[in-house]
Amino acid sequence: MARVYGDLKPHPDDAIDGITYDSSGRMEYHPDFHFSRGLPFSQEDLEYLCTFYGVDDARTLSFALGKTEHVCRVKFAKLKSQGRIDYYRDCYKRKLEAN
Repeated sequence: MARVYGDLKPHPDDAIDGITYDSSGRMEYHPDFHFSRGLPFSQEDLEYLCTFYGVDDARTLSFALGKTEHVCRVKFAKLKSQGRIDYYRDCYKRKLEAN
């Protein structure tokens, strides 16, 4: 069975914690999790996004980058349309190999 990224079920305590979801099941903005809201993606953010998109689920990427799931998906789609995915993945790999 194929894995569907971003389809994590809401936790029963989410309402208590003020966590809400859109009609697609994506977590909406919450200040405790989306600490980078409104800030541009850094070089490191783009490398991480391009390397782990499709490996981790959308919510995990969202938490790691401090942006909403929707913003992460839109940014990845834009980078893909620009042909920049391999560039950022290669940057990430070079940093790993240097250590």
